[in-house]
Amino acid sequence: MPVEAVVFDIGNVLIEWQPERYYDQVIGEERRRAMFSEVDLHGMNDLVDQGHHFTDTIYDWAEKYPEWRDEIRMWHDNWIELAAPEIPHSVRLLRALRGNGVPVFALTNFGVQNFAYATTVYPFLNEFDRQYVSGRMKAVKPHQPIYQMVEADCGLEPSMLLFADDRVENLEAARSRGWQTHHFTGPEGWADRLVAEGLLSKKEAQ
Repeated sequence: MPVEAVVFDIGNVLIEWQPERYYDQVIGEERRRAMFSEVDLHGMNDLVDQGHHFTDTIYDWAEKYPEWRDEIRMWHDNWIELAAPEIPHSVRLLRALRGNGVPVFALTNFGVQNFAYATTVYPFLNEFDRQYVSGRMKAVKPHQPIYQMVEADCGLEPSMLLFADDRVENLEAARSRGWQTHHFTGPEGWADRLVAEGLLSKKEAQ
């Protein structure tokens, strides 16, 4: 089935998302390991992705762990340093697809407030034809409702969508609905897939 729209995840596809790396640089690996073993920071972030308020959620979480209060607040106060840098080749692929008239969607687990902030730092986030942001939708990958909502909104058959994500469970959920998928492990492989699908030439995919 021909691809009628390309769907990008954002974290680790267009923007690197490695919170542990940030904390290793700021507080050291040993202290970071201790904090992450005591504090479910990814669980905290999941609440933000589900639509809970970015500031309130993280600051409330910090109060639960006074010995880690300052470090937990960094997740909020220095958030853009956790979500960095952009992946330039992936951004070029996004823009090349749009230049060829291929509709390009974002499907991302992302909070409402921090996504709005990210768009001011990474202008390409404003360039999607459609933005499917979990915090706005109150539904997250890999659960089925978010995929159903995408299909209903865009009006395309699932088999017409090509979805790139770095997490296998998100791809498996999409594939179970009939989406075409690509496991993103780097922009070079994604570029090759877009060329193979006839969506970009080799030169356009560089």
